[in-house]
Amino acid sequence: MLLDTQTWFFVGFLLFVILVLIIDLGVLSGKTDKPVGFKESLRWTGIWVSCAMLFATLLYTKGEWIHGFSSLQHLESYQQEFQQKFELSGSEASSFQAFRQLITIQFLTGYFIEYSLSADNLFVILLIFSSFNVPEKYYKRILLWGVLGAIVFRFVFIFAGAALINNFAWTLYLFGGFLVYSGLVLFFTSDKEEKIDTKAHPVVRISSRIFNVFPRFVHYHFVIRKHGRLFVTPMFLVLLVVEFSDLIFAVDSVPAIFGVTKDPYIVFFSNVFAIMGLRSLFFLLSGIMHMFHYLKYGLAIILVFIGAKMFFEHWLHSIGFNHIWSLFFIVLVLGGSIAASRFFPPREVNAH
Repeated sequence: MLLDTQTWFFVGFLLFVILVLIIDLGVLSGKTDKPVGFKESLRWTGIWVSCAMLFATLLYTKGEWIHGFSSLQHLESYQQEFQQKFELSGSEASSFQAFRQLITIQFLTGYFIEYSLSADNLFVILLIFSSFNVPEKYYKRILLWGVLGAIVFRFVFIFAGAALINNFAWTLYLFGGFLVYSGLVLFFTSDKEEKIDTKAHPVVRISSRIFNVFPRFVHYHFVIRKHGRLFVTPMFLVLLVVEFSDLIFAVDSVPAIFGVTKDPYIVFFSNVFAIMGLRSLFFLLSGIMHMFHYLKYGLAIILVFIGAKMFFEHWLHSIGFNHIWSLFFIVLVLGGSIAASRFFPPREVNAH
């Protein structure tokens, strides 16, 4: 019964994601290739954020549905399996409420981490589109399949990572060290924008050896048939490069959320909500990304913070540091980096 409830909740969540994606993409109205305007992107960004907040509300009121918990024994097993710390009192009602509060805070923290790191990924996606000279009318379709692919890859990555952590606890320290290293590299990396060498990119070189590549874009097609032979178009190659870039970013973002919670379902849910909002956020921010020049420093601080937290988690809990403080810190750093970008323009801007 426990497994059935958990499975049904997960299936229901995936069906919800598919339904909203279909509506978002305009499939029902046959407008999947209509250019995305600022108002539409703003509306859908608001819808996706609202969906995430509604899901957080669901966790706060009915969080036990995720795993099908119905007794204190279930909560005790959960504490031991995922090393979660929340108060189990004599009252079943108060114990379940403590559990709901914990996973709600963890979900929101993971969501903000993933959403902020996804915003950094937008810079790379825009650079990819620019380097491959992708016509703007094709952005929407490429990002659609990019989002769907990212959800599948994150599912595999997250649950494989959870299995690794459960069997080899020391991998958490490995993740923590990698996050600290990634944060320091991001902090000290130059902001200079570079152009991608499309022919030399490893994904393009490998794909060109496997597939017949057509030399130009053909409407919205990824694959075409010419003279009885199948060809992939440049749009297919761009999609592969976008998926590859997401996998690289997942190496940072997924371990960062495991630094917040070891529950793979919470990690997956927070990832999916952030990824689903990535497409609309891209169109919303594509014209003003240059304004957030201090965001990368905020993201670097967050990565170092989460990585360090993995190393000193037991000590932090012993002095009363809990998950709500992690959430406050992340929101404060993100807000501070955005505010600094607004009030302290780049030197080049001041020079004019």
